[in-house]
Amino acid sequence: MRRARTPGVNFDLAFGSRAAVVLAAVLAVVATVALDRLAAADRDSPVRHRLVLGVPWGTITVAAVVLAVYLFVQGGWSHWYQPVVIPFRAWSYLAPLGVAVSGFAHSGPGHLLGNLLGTLAVAPLVEYAVGHFPRRRGSSSFGSLRDTPYVRAFLLFPGATICVGLVSGAFALGPVIGFSGVVFAFVGAALVYRPLGTVVALSASGLLSTAYRALSSPVVEASGRSAYITPWWADIAIQGHALGLLVGVLAATWLAAARGDDLPRPRRLALGALLVGVEQSLWAVYWYRGGETYVLFRGVGLAAVAMLAVLVAALAVDRDAPAADTVREALRALTPRRGAVAGLLVVLAVLSGPAVAVNLVAVGDEPLPGDPVEVRGYTVTYAENVENGMVSVIDVDAFGETTSVTTSGVVVRNPDRGVWATAVSKGRLAFAGSQRVVLGGVGWRETVTVTRRGWTTVGGGGPAYRVTLTHDGETTLAFLSNASRAEPRVSGRVVSVVPTESGFELLVEGGNESVRAPIPEQNETVTANGLSFERDGRAVYALGDEANASTGNATLTRVRVAVRERYGGGNG
Repeated sequence: MRRARTPGVNFDLAFGSRAAVVLAAVLAVVATVALDRLAAADRDSPVRHRLVLGVPWGTITVAAVVLAVYLFVQGGWSHWYQPVVIPFRAWSYLAPLGVAVSGFAHSGPGHLLGNLLGTLAVAPLVEYAVGHFPRRRGSSSFGSLRDTPYVRAFLLFPGATICVGLVSGAFALGPVIGFSGVVFAFVGAALVYRPLGTVVALSASGLLSTAYRALSSPVVEASGRSAYITPWWADIAIQGHALGLLVGVLAATWLAAARGDDLPRPRRLALGALLVGVEQSLWAVYWYRGGETYVLFRGVGLAAVAMLAVLVAALAVDRDAPAADTVREALRALTPRRGAVAGLLVVLAVLSGPAVAVNLVAVGDEPLPGDPVEVRGYTVTYAENVENGMVSVIDVDAFGETTSVTTSGVVVRNPDRGVWATAVSKGRLAFAGSQRVVLGGVGWRETVTVTRRGWTTVGGGGPAYRVTLTHDGETTLAFLSNASRAEPRVSGRVVSVVPTESGFELLVEGGNESVRAPIPEQNETVTANGLSFERDGRAVYALGDEANASTGNATLTRVRVAVRERYGGGNG
C-alpha cells in the first residue's frame, strides 16, 4: 500500500542538499575559529601583522582580474559555456594580443574555475610570505609609496602577478591558454617558504572544487554512456606549468636572499617539491605524433621531477662566499644554492628557448583544401591528412620523433593572428556529429557549425560521409569521403554507398552495369540494377532474387547493406 503524501509538504532534495552544504560550512568555520581563539586567547594573530585586516587582498584582486577577462574580453558574460577562445591563445609574437591575454584567458568555465580555486588556495601563502607591511629594520608602513600596505596589497602584488602572466604567455610552447602558468608560479614560490604547507594548500584547492560542485550539482544522476576521450595528459600544458613553477621558485629564492629570510630544511623542500611535482602531474611529458596519437614519456618525466626536487632542496644550503671575477674563482666560490640557481636557470632556458623560436615564425598562408568559409580574416575548412601548420612550423627530428606531422579535422587559420589550429579533430566530429567553432576577437564573435552525416556499410572498410560548414544561414559542402562498399553480394551484385554534393546514393554494380539511386527515405523503396532497396529506421535493406541450389527456384532475399551513423549526441 502506498503512503499518501502529506499535503503542503514538498521536499526539494537539491535545495536541501545545498542548504546542508552551506550550513555545514558555516558551522565548521565558526566552530574552528572559536576553538582556535580558545586555544590562543592570549596571542595576537600573526596574519594581521602581515596582511591588512588579515585578508589577502592581492589574491582577491588577481582573481577578480582573471574573472573579468573571461566575462568581458572573451564574452563569457553572455556566453558562459562558449567564450571566444581562438584569438586569445599565444599563437605568435607577430600577434601580440594573444600572447598578452593568453595567460589570463580560459577555454571554458571548468578551466576558469579550476585555476581560480587553485589561486585562492595557494596565492595567499605567497602573499603572506611577501606581506603587506615592510619588514626592513627602521622602515615604517607609510614611509614611502612602496612601503604603503594598500599599495603593496592592491598594486604591487597584483602587478607582479600580471608580469608573470605575461611571461607565461610569451614563453609557453604552443598556443596555450589559461592562468595555470601563474598558479604554478604561486606554487613554486610557496614551495620555497612553506613546502609542506603548499601540499596542504593544493589539497584545499580540491576541497574548494568539491564544495563548488556540491553547490552547483548537489544531486547527480548518471548512467553508462559512450564518450570520445583523448588521453588526459595530452590536454595539459606541461611545459607552461614547469615554466611557471621555476619562475616562482627563482623569484622566491631571490626575495628570501634579499630579505635574509631563512628557508626550510632541504629534506622538507625536497619532499614538498617531489609531492607537488607528482601530484600535479609534472612528470607527464608527452609528444604529439599526428592525427589523434600521442606518446607519453612517463619514466623520463618522473626522473626529471626527482632531479628538480634535488635542485630545490639545494636552495636551502648556502655558505658565505666572496664575489668572483674569474671562472676559476667562481668555481671555488660555488655553493649549493648558487649551483642550484644556475641549474634552474639552465632548465628555464631549455624550456623557454623552443617557445621563442616557434613564436618568431609565422604560419603559412597556403590555400586550404576544400571549399573554406571566410569569416573576417579566419578561414575554416575540413581536411584530412594535411600537414599540421602549427606543429610543423619548424622542422625538427629528434629521439625518433618529428615535428613534421599531419592532422585531420576542422582546420582554422588566420595568418594575421598567427592562428593555425585543428579546432575539432576528425574523431571528435565523428563521435559528436556536429560541433560549433567560435571565432572572434575583442568585442565580436561569429560561429561556424560543422556537421558530419554518414553511412556505414555492412562489412565495409569504413563509413561514407560528408562534412558541411554552416555560417550566417549559408551551408557549404567542405568534404566528401570515399565510397563505402558493402561486403554482402545480393543477386550477384555489389552495393556501395557514395557521398555526393546533395546527399548519398546507392551504387549497384553487376551484370555489366553500374546504376545509382538515392538512398530511400523512411518506408520508401527504390530500385537500381535489378535490386530493390527499402528503408527501415536507420538501416537500408536490399531485396533480390537468389537461386536455390537444391530446387533451382528463385527465392526472395532481404539483406541489410547499410546503417546510418549514430552520433554521441543521439543524432542519427
